[in-house]
Amino acid sequence: MSQAASAITRSPAEVVQSSPVSQAANGICYARAGEVNLAESDLDRMVAAVPVPIAAALARKAYYFVPLTVNQGDDTVIADRYDVALSDNAICHRNLNIGDAQCVFISTRLMDDKFSIAFEFYINVGHALVERAGVSQTFADLAWQQVEAGARGETSLDAWEARKLATANGPDAEKYKNEYLAASFADAISIYLLSIYLDVDYHDLRERDYPLLAPPAMAERLRKVAEIFPPNPGFEFNIYYRRRG
Repeated sequence: MSQAASAITRSPAEVVQSSPVSQAANGICYARAGEVNLAESDLDRMVAAVPVPIAAALARKAYYFVPLTVNQGDDTVIADRYDVALSDNAICHRNLNIGDAQCVFISTRLMDDKFSIAFEFYINVGHALVERAGVSQTFADLAWQQVEAGARGETSLDAWEARKLATANGPDAEKYKNEYLAASFADAISIYLLSIYLDVDYHDLRERDYPLLAPPAMAERLRKVAEIFPPNPGFEFNIYYRRRG
């Protein structure tokens, strides 16, 4: 009985050398390599959804959408297609400095659909923006007002844990407050970007490890992000409330 050939793996530098890079109208550089299960038009629109002021903070950064990014000891390799033998050591993404740019390899075949792939991309974008540009003061003021008012839940496990430590009145409370504001701003940006690319049911983002931020509080944060980073032409941001039967 014949066996399917194993996936071909290459170094990240080889993938960068052999993959033509596109630049979206907003300035983001990106490429696809190998058997990526996302239509080219979907990928193009996903990247184009990032507002220009956010994209401007991603200079000297390129995104590579690949089947699998795999840990092999101290090395990282890129598989040209999905391979069950490699999937156990595959990771959602890896940021690597190659030459004078930072390259982000996103494993598209670890995810089921364009919702998951887009969210992984936007999470990376949100954190990269905060790392390079910091937290908006107007957003920080809003988020902390919500904390002081006892808003239920949070937007990620990092934000949830940092919030608990920031409100515990310990000696490092200010440090954890800053960590909380950075995490919550990155989270809000990620969810905002996802919502201007796709119709998102907020409850689809629920997690087991922490309670999701109450919808009215999340809506306030998203509106604030939309004020700071309005959608590009061709994209819209709206919040709709649905009554539950």
